[in-house]
This record gives sequence, structure tokens and C-alpha cells, in this order.
Amino acid sequence: MPADLHQHILLMSAVSINQRAGMRMLGCLQLVLLVALTSRAAGLEIPLEVEQPPTIVSKSPLTVIALPLDPSVTLRCEAKGNPPPQYRWTKDGEEFIPPYDTTNRTDPTSGTFVLHNEHLVQFQGKYRCYASNKLGTAMTEEIRLIAPGNPKFPNEKITPIIVDEGDPVILHCNPPEGVAPPKLYWMSIDLKRIEQDERVSMGIDGNLYFSNALLKDSRKDYCCFASFTEIRTIVQKTAMAVEVKSLKPDKDAAQGSNTTLAPPQRMPGLLLPSGVQSEKVLLKGQSLELECLPEGYPTPKVTWMKLGEELPSRVEYKNFGKQLSISAVEERDAGKYMCSAKNSAGEVVHYFDVIVEEPPKWLTEPPQSQLTVIGADVHIKCSVSGKPPPDITWRRNGQVFSDDSDNRRVLDDTVVLHNATPEDSAVYQCEASNSHGSVLANVNIMVMNLAPQILTRDNQEYAVVVGGDIVMNCSVFGSPSPSVSWTKDGTHETLRSERFTEQEDGSLKISNVEKDDSGNYVCVAVNTEGKSAVIAALDVKDLTRIINPPQDVEIISGTTAQLICQAEYDESLQGTFQMVWEKNGEEIPLFSEGNSRLRYSANDGMLQIMNVNLSDRGAYTCIAKTSLDEVNATALLTVLDVPDAPRNVVISEFGNPRNVTLSWVPGNDHNSSVAEFIVEYEESQWDPGRWKELQKVPGNQATAELALHGHLNYQFRVYAVNAVGPGPPSEPTERHKTPPAAPDRNPENIRIHGHFPHQMGISWEPLLPIEQNGPGLEYKVSYRRLGVEDDWTSHLVNRQTFDVKNTSTFVPYEIKIQSRNSHGWGPEPKIITGYSGEDVPTAAPRDVGVMVINTTVLRVNWTPVAHATVRGHLGGYNVHWLRKRSLLNPSKILNERHSLSFPGKRKHAIVPQLEPFSEYTLTVNVYNKKGNGPSSDPVIFNTPEGVPQQVPILTASNAQADSIRLVWGPPLEANGILTGYFLRYHRLNETTLEVVDSQEINITEADTSQWQLQGLEDGSLYRFHLSACTRAGCGPPVAQESSTIKQARVGGQQSEFSTQGWFIGTMCAVALLTLIALMACFLRRNKGGKYAGTPPPPQRQDMFSMEKVKAKEDLHPDVESQDMNDDTFCEYSDSEEKPLKGSRLCSLNGDDTAGDSVSRDSLVDYADGGGEFNEDGSFIGEYSGHKHRGSVSEPSGPSPVTA
Repeated sequence: MPADLHQHILLMSAVSINQRAGMRMLGCLQLVLLVALTSRAAGLEIPLEVEQPPTIVSKSPLTVIALPLDPSVTLRCEAKGNPPPQYRWTKDGEEFIPPYDTTNRTDPTSGTFVLHNEHLVQFQGKYRCYASNKLGTAMTEEIRLIAPGNPKFPNEKITPIIVDEGDPVILHCNPPEGVAPPKLYWMSIDLKRIEQDERVSMGIDGNLYFSNALLKDSRKDYCCFASFTEIRTIVQKTAMAVEVKSLKPDKDAAQGSNTTLAPPQRMPGLLLPSGVQSEKVLLKGQSLELECLPEGYPTPKVTWMKLGEELPSRVEYKNFGKQLSISAVEERDAGKYMCSAKNSAGEVVHYFDVIVEEPPKWLTEPPQSQLTVIGADVHIKCSVSGKPPPDITWRRNGQVFSDDSDNRRVLDDTVVLHNATPEDSAVYQCEASNSHGSVLANVNIMVMNLAPQILTRDNQEYAVVVGGDIVMNCSVFGSPSPSVSWTKDGTHETLRSERFTEQEDGSLKISNVEKDDSGNYVCVAVNTEGKSAVIAALDVKDLTRIINPPQDVEIISGTTAQLICQAEYDESLQGTFQMVWEKNGEEIPLFSEGNSRLRYSANDGMLQIMNVNLSDRGAYTCIAKTSLDEVNATALLTVLDVPDAPRNVVISEFGNPRNVTLSWVPGNDHNSSVAEFIVEYEESQWDPGRWKELQKVPGNQATAELALHGHLNYQFRVYAVNAVGPGPPSEPTERHKTPPAAPDRNPENIRIHGHFPHQMGISWEPLLPIEQNGPGLEYKVSYRRLGVEDDWTSHLVNRQTFDVKNTSTFVPYEIKIQSRNSHGWGPEPKIITGYSGEDVPTAAPRDVGVMVINTTVLRVNWTPVAHATVRGHLGGYNVHWLRKRSLLNPSKILNERHSLSFPGKRKHAIVPQLEPFSEYTLTVNVYNKKGNGPSSDPVIFNTPEGVPQQVPILTASNAQADSIRLVWGPPLEANGILTGYFLRYHRLNETTLEVVDSQEINITEADTSQWQLQGLEDGSLYRFHLSACTRAGCGPPVAQESSTIKQARVGGQQSEFSTQGWFIGTMCAVALLTLIALMACFLRRNKGGKYAGTPPPPQRQDMFSMEKVKAKEDLHPDVESQDMNDDTFCEYSDSEEKPLKGSRLCSLNGDDTAGDSVSRDSLVDYADGGGEFNEDGSFIGEYSGHKHRGSVSEPSGPSPVTA
């Protein structure tokens, strides 16, 4: 604490050394709450650390009932005081010391004792507890202890009651006393209730009253039963006998005649109450019960009235009008009441004086304890009311007193202490009593002068978060009552602000705390006797905030839900921070190692709920709390699950048992709307036990109209489907049987087959078993020639196929199929058209001609065959071509066969994938489903030369300062007669690789394989491009880079490493060996061809195929192909015998302005990305883009060739 602040406190707390010592002794006293004293008599709560007389804080109720089944009873008396009080008891006004064997008291400072059951009867009486210390004595009201025994009726012999008919009878019950008034019943010995009415009824006292006895009242088993519910006991009185004698005439009685007389009329009288008038005294709030039980013959009728005014509206009549009841009586219910009993013989009345009284009660509140200064006047007022007026008894420390000194006066309900002294300090008792009870108050009077004593610990530390409220305690005791003020951080100014409030108990409340409120606060207490002060230190913390609250979430049952809640808080509170999760206001038990059955886990602000089910839905709240504050955020978890099963599924039939309505009550959709209901059925005849879907119904509908098949025994069930999935099915309905009927439909999907030329096969989908509607299902198959006026030919079959024999080849027929069973025919069938069996075509296409488009593509034209010669459904046309020989090697016969299939009716097609500079033979045939027709006359044609393939290898060797030797191998496919090579080379900038200079050379020697370049720049980088050429043009170039040697002069002589003889010889040898190997490969290929000897390995085939692709780039297509439309569809095959099945469609696009210059890559325009393999493994549809890498000049136009 700063020195100046400490000095300021010392200056404000300038008190005498003696006072300081006294305060030091009491400085250790602490108190949470102190009620400030006022100048008037007021409620006083003195800190227990201060010496004070006893105060009763706990006691037994005014009446203690010890039930027979209770093992013991406790009389409680607890008081507080300083010094701790001592206790004593009185019983019935005499000193009472509980026997040691009757108490289990273990705390000598407690006034409570226990009495055991076996001793309770002897301890019945009125008890009073006294608590005393050196400053006074407090006492309790009288506590009445009641210890009733087990109730029972006395064993007695009851003389039978004999009465004349018409006389009154009273059967006395006299129930035993118990804990509370028992419930009484009159029954026979076999526990049948005695019937009660206006004549016979039970009074409030429990006796059974007969206004007049009749012969039927004679019986020997009138029993009174008393039920004591508190002790669960029912006791029975000895049975009583009643004998009712009939009245006879005097002469008949002497002669023993059976003649009886009716009872004579008798004026009414009252069996209860007696006399003309009675008084009824009761307490305010009790129930008023008045009864008049009359006697007389005939049975009198009872009426009630209140003299001078009307009966209250709360009046109830009981016991057949003989009892008047008013609940919770008030003073205005007092007065004179009258009952009247009247019959045909007269009337009797009785008057009740009803007096409403009340026990003593405080008019406002009991008198309060007081603390006052020496010399003041003290007034103790005991304001009570009651009826009759209560008598007031005053006691001092439990002893009755009156005016026993000059300064002490008793003025009826007030005690006055004039010029009070410390000797007047004591406990004063005011007890007000009347005939209905008493009330007692203990009033502690303390007369003293005392300097302020601050009971709150000095340097108490408080913490609060920004925006919160804080109360800093300053519990003060002194006489007279000290005034309390607060200052901050050593200032002399008292805190005055809307946010700073000084409480009545001296504490300081700061509302809506700000960060700047941190600091030291001083509480100063002052009275006429002195001054005292303490310091309170306030630390204002940052507020806890939820920065990422949980979000509402919908989760599917059975999955894991995650709720995220992240908070920030003051760093100094990290040790007290915790995140708590609640569900619907109750804390969630989280997963722990000792309780693995829980499905909740929380980590880093995330709550996980494993295996979510419907019970997990609700509001989830995350609570971020520290020792100073807490904040929460709530999210709603909605659990989605499959719908519950529908209920109450009912079948309703309206006239036709095959058309029914199914209705149901939807189940709970579990937060996901029902999309549809599925109606399922099960029938016991064809597929028992198997449920099948019958109908789907929208989710907003709970009925379904069902059309049923005949001759089936159905039952139905329904299940619902929502976004989560299908729910469980409902309970099945009762069985519903439908009568047999004719079929509702005919077979469908009728198919006509022509497997043989003179036969027509018919097949169909038969009716399902449940669709047969009855026994004896058959099918009537009818057919006739189309376009001919023939009659229908019909056959009845019970299978699903039928063959019509001896038909003409490929003739149209009309067919219909009708179902029937034992109960009739199905509906009129639809007529379909089909053909009889096919045969292979008989004619070949005519006028076959070809037009060579470029080196690899040609157009084929023909005249289609006549429709009649096809003898079936036209499949299309096959184009077969045979590569007889390459014009580079005419003596070698190749005979490479290929074919393409062009489906549909057409008269021309495009044939791709030809080899350049070759001789071909081509034929065309038509085909149908049965097979191929005869081939056309062959057409012979040649393909023109093409550009060569790329040179396979190019090497640069023997580099000099101004020359480089190039060595290469001839192209693997020349596609014509080589005319030479075209060489283009560029000098490059070695840094940027930009072209500095370019040169071109035409090498006209076709058989050369090397070239020496002269005149190059020394030390330069060159790039060489070499292409092979035919008369059609030059093929794609191959590139190579090399550098000339840079000249270096040492001692006037030029020294070049590359001029060394051994190096030049080695490079020449390498180039020669490479050239020999390439020529060997080239010769072997030309000699063997594609089919000579063992086929080349797959790698060689792939290489050849790729070389073909490269050789066919950058040619321009013919514009003619743009107008071919369906003529360009084809199927490709490598065999003459059959077309390839499933081949892809091809098309051509071209540009007529290019003349004969056609791109070989244009085949991608013929094919839709598909194709078939030819014999050498290359893929027809392998072209995938339009590229321009070179062109070949073809003859001036296509050359048509005809057979």
C-alpha cells in the first residue's frame, strides 16, 4: 500500500490507545451482513462476534404429537449468543431434567433432547426452554407434548336395545381418543354400510340416530368402526343389537293375534342438541358445524335460518339437511341461528348463539430488539389483538416483573426504561394470552456506548469484470450507530456518483464497473465514541465473451453431432475458466474414462454427441464461466430420423371388392417432412410372405385408391419415406379376399422372330400369376397376311411362344394375342405387324465406282439393290478392298484385306486408311440379319504417291571450325519414289536461342545418307531440319543441334581438339555403324512386308502406327465430304466375310479449294472418335485433331475408276 495512503488512513483513524486496543481485540471479528441501527426501535441483528444475550433461533412447534409407531420424539431448542448460552427446561411449570436414558444429546451447548417411545406416556405435558448467558435469558412458548396410546374400544357386553315401532333410538359409538379425531363408519358385521337417510343418520359425535324405529331396523350387528389414518389403524366396537316391536291392539295382544297397528303420530323432538338454546364458540377461520337431529313420526324435516339476516352464501347443508356448515368463519358469521324440525304432528325449534373469537396475534409484528446509548429512554411495545382481549405478562430474563425500580415502568402493553443504564441490558419477554392461546416475543435490549468496530478484514481484495456490479463490505458495529463513508486512492472526497451507492449495512456498491474503477478504496466509520477505517482493493478484469457461438444444426439420427463454442476471457482468470454444456437447462455429463457409456465428449470448446438419437434433440447451451462471471449461448439441435410407422391402416370397400380405399394415420415425421408413402401388399396364393410395392402416395396424402387383381387374398401395409430414408412399415391390415374375374389385360411386348426363311416365331411376356384373376389361363394367338382379305387363324396355347410354319419368306403379318381364363376373355387385343423369316439377299450392287480423294482416302459409289432381292430387313452395305501390291515393289504380292460396314440404305461411302502408292481391288455387297448377299464386280485402282515419313535418325559429327558432317537414315516408309532431301539449318544465338541466320539446301541424290556443310561460323550453335522428299512433296522434318569448334591460337599455332586424328576416326566409325544398322532394318522391312515371316514385336507395330500418324498430318480435306451426310457412316473390318459389329460412325469434311491436297489427319472428320483395328494393329479412329505440318501435291483432280 502506498505510504501516503497509509498515512491518510492513520490520520482518519486517530483514536485513543485504549480504544485502539479494544478495536484490535475485536478486529478479527468478521461479518457478512450487519443491519444498520436507527434512532427508533427497529429490528436489530448484532454480529455474533459481539457479546450479546441469547436469541432463540430454532424450536419445536407448539404441539408435538408422538405417534405410537414413532421410535422417538425430539424437543428442539437452539439459541445463539455470546457467550454461548446454557439451556434448561421446565415441564408443567416445574424444573425438568431429561433422564440420561431418554436423551441422545451429544452437544452440551444444545438445548435439544430426545425421548424414546417406551417412555413417552409419562412425559406428556407442557414444556418450556430457557437459554441463558451472563447477559440475559431467552425463553420459548410452551410446547405441548402429546403421546397417545393405541386407540381401542373397551371390551364390553352391550344389552340389546328393545323399542316399540315409531320410537326413537340412539346407538352410541363413543370412539377412543387418538392422535386426531377418527373417521367413523357404521357397518354390519360383514362390512356392509348401514343405510342412512332423513330418518337414520350419524351425528357429528359418531352416534347413530333413528328419528323413529321401524321393524326393518331390527338386527344384531350394528358396528361402529373408527379409522385413525395417521397410524393406519381401524378399530371396531362390539356389535349392538336392536329389536323393534310392532304395535298391536290391546285385546289382540292378549289373544296372540298377528294384527299390527301403524305407529301413532308423534310431535317432533330433538335428539341432539338438548334444550331450546345452546352456545357455539369457535375460532376465526375454523369451520362452523351446527346440527339438529330430530325424532318423531312421521320423520320430521329440518330447516335452517339466521335471525335478523340471511344465511351466508357459503352455507352448505349436510347429513340430509340436518347439519349446517360454514367454512372459514369470520366475525360477521357470528349471530343467532335457528333450526326447525317439523312434521304433520307439530314443530320444534332450537336456537344457536354462534360466537366467533380468535387467539392472540401481533397487530403488526413482534417487538424488535434494540441497541441504544446510555441515558436514552427505551420503549418496548407489545401490540396484540385477540378475542377475548389477551392478558399481557412481562418478564425480564424469564422472570415476571412489574414496576420494580424508578426508571422501569410497565404501562399495560408497554415497558418504558427511563434514562437507561448498562444494567438495564437484558432479554425482555412479552407474552399475550387468552383462552385460545398465547404469543411470546423475546426482546434483546442492549444499552452501551462503543466506538465503531469494523468487522470486515482489512486489505480485503475484490475482483469484478467490466460492466458487472460489485459490493465491497464494510461491516460496522458501534453505539451510537456509526456513519460510514467511502473514499478512493487516498482522496478526501467521499464517493458521489450514480454508479457508487453506499448501502444501509455500510457496504459500497459499484454498478456497471469500468476498467478505471480499479484501485484501493477506504471505508471510514465514525460515531461520537471514535473512528475506524479499512482498505478494500478492487481489481477490474476483462469480460468473458463468446466469440464463436454454437449454431442451430439439423443432424441425422445415428451420426455424430458437433457444436462449437469458443470464448475469450481475462488471462488472469485462466485457472478458473471452464466450459460447461447444458441440455434443456440441465448440465450434460461428459465422457470420462470411468464412465465410457456416456455419448457426450467436449474438447477445445466443441461438444460431440456420438450416435445421435431422437432423445438428443433440444436446446444446447454452452456456458463459459470464470470465478467472476459467466456468459452463455444456445443452439437448437434438431434430430432428423426416418418417419414412424403409420397407424390405424384401414381398408374401405365401396361396392366393388376389387376397388378399395386404404387410409391411415401418419406417424411422427421426426423433423423431416414425409415425401411419400409406399403401399405394399402380400398375397397368400402365389408368393406368400413376400411384400411387394403396390402404389406410391404423395406425403401430404393419407389415403390410396387401390385397384386389385381378382382371385387373391390380400393384406396391406404402409411405410413413409422422408429425406433421411424409409421408415418402418405399419402393422398389416386384415386379409381382404377378391373374387375371381376375367383377365384385365392381354400380353405385352409381343416380338416376331424370323429365325428360318419359311417360319415366323411369335413370343410375348405372359401375365404375372397375380394378373391371371382366376384359374385356367390361356392365350389365343391370331394372325393373318397383311393387305390380304384373309380370315384370322387362331390357336389357343398356354405357353408364351408360338411358331407359324410354312410361311413365305419375309412376308408381313398382322398378329394379336388375347388372354382368357375360366371366367372369361380379356379386353380386345391390339394388332401389331411383323414379318416372317428372312433369307440372305440375292442381288449384288451394280455400277460400282471409286474416286480417289487423296493418297489414303477414296469415295465409293454404287447402285443399290432392289428391295425385293434383300429378302429381309436391310442391314446396309459392306465395302471390301484388297491391297494387292506396293508400286515400289510390284513383284511382291501383299493381299492385305480390309472391309467397312455402312448400315442403312445408301449408295456411296468414304473409305479411309489406304496406303499411298499401292494397287487395290474393291467390291461391295448388301447384307441383312440373315447374312451377306453376293459381291459386286471388283474395281481395280491405284493410290497416288504420298510424302515420305520422317527421317528416323539425324546425327551431326566431325564438327570443325567452319563445317559439320550430317549423317541420317532413309525414311522407313517412302510412300513413293524418293527424289532427294530438303535441308534447312539456322544459326542460333546461344543465349536467347533466337535465329540469327537461315540457309536451305535441296539434296537431289535420293540414295545419299550424309552431307558435309561448309562455310559455317566457328564457335556457333546450329539447328538442322532434314526432310525426305518424293514427287508428292517433302515429309516432316527431323531436327538436330550441334556447334562448330571455336578456334584458339596459342604461340601463333591453331590447336583444335576435334582435329586430332583419333577423334575423327572414332566419330566416323560410329556414324558408319549407325547407318549400316538403319539400312539393314529398312531392307528387312521391304523384303518381308507386313505379313512376311514372324510378325514384328508390339513395340515395332506401335512405332509403325505412330509413324503413319505423323505422315498423315497437315493435309487439307476435300470439300465434297461436307455434303455426304449419312453417306459417311461406316463399320470397319479386316475381313471380307463379315462386317465388324459395334463399329463407330465416320464422317469426312473437306475444302474443295485445296484440289487434291488432302490432309491425312482429316480422318478425324470421318470418325466420331471411334473405330476398329486393322490387321497391322493400327487404329482406324486414332486421329484426334486437325494439324498442319506439311502438304503433298497430288494430281490435278480425283481419278475415277470403274469396273
